[in-house]
Amino acid sequence: MSTQNQISVEIPQSVITEVNQKLQECKALLAPYLQALTSEEKESIFKMGNKTVATVQKVKSYMTTNPEFIPNYMDKTEFLKDEALVTSLDPLGNLATQLASDIKDTVILAGSEALTAAMFYYGTTKEAYDKGVPTAKPVYEDLSQRFVRKSYKKLPNKE
Repeated sequence: MSTQNQISVEIPQSVITEVNQKLQECKALLAPYLQALTSEEKESIFKMGNKTVATVQKVKSYMTTNPEFIPNYMDKTEFLKDEALVTSLDPLGNLATQLASDIKDTVILAGSEALTAAMFYYGTTKEAYDKGVPTAKPVYEDLSQRFVRKSYKKLPNKE
């Protein structure tokens, strides 16, 4: 286990509270305009990806310069609304993804360091218990419950 400390940060509770409030405000502001999809809907829907964004933008441009190709069954107004929604929400989605990724990575790093330190403490407590230090017994017994190994019965081989 590495004891190299890669992160040493304390975020003031006031900052955590303010960020939480602002994220809640963002969520509330956007709620009337956002729509959730089920897993099945996400799988079955025709999706616009990085490569097709340019296609949609080109079609929007051509609709202005060459409107004679707009089919009668196409709702131009709805197309323009959908394209504008993608254009305005996509940067917000990118920012939210970056923020979520950075938060997850920081939690992973800090969690790894905290768990490593906790394991060191547990190891020292176990060693003290094994040597008969009386004050180590309740601490070791409490912590050792976290490390109970489940016994797996071997299943008979079917041949």
